[in-house]
Amino acid sequence: MKTLQVKSTKIYNPLDIAELVIMDRDWVFDRPDDGELVAEVTGQWCNYRMWFTWQKDSGLDGAGGLTLSCAFDNKFPKPSVGKIHSLLAIVNEKLWLGHFGLCTEDNSIVFRHSLLLREGAGTTPEHLQELLDLAINECERFYPAFQSVVWGGKTPAEALEIALFETIAEA
Repeated sequence: MKTLQVKSTKIYNPLDIAELVIMDRDWVFDRPDDGELVAEVTGQWCNYRMWFTWQKDSGLDGAGGLTLSCAFDNKFPKPSVGKIHSLLAIVNEKLWLGHFGLCTEDNSIVFRHSLLLREGAGTTPEHLQELLDLAINECERFYPAFQSVVWGGKTPAEALEIALFETIAEA
């Protein structure tokens, strides 16, 4: 992992740092406004839409919130929502940072992680690189489970077992 150099320590909007990290990775991105940055990423299983949102005033006495979201590019049929919710519950038990949710607007799976940044406390490029890697790794790790439940007819427990199966040796 490369260490990015930020020229000024006076970057108050953490999206400015996130933009540098995204540019360093040569990802296609857009910055629709000062509070949002959206990027498209190609993964092993599918494409991901990643976005950072910055809420300068979270309502907590001088604290702002930075949220990283990573959505699978595929949508799931409504009849599978019940099984997806069951799978989400057991998948989220396996995570130590962030969580998965189902976006009800378009039935897509989204990984989210939020940071509380209080009174000018910022973040670093290295921290944001780690968060991006975390989001992609968790999406890649659990993608097969969601596919197995929706399209493979597996139970949530069976699908999780498939996703967490680790190969011990190389063929």
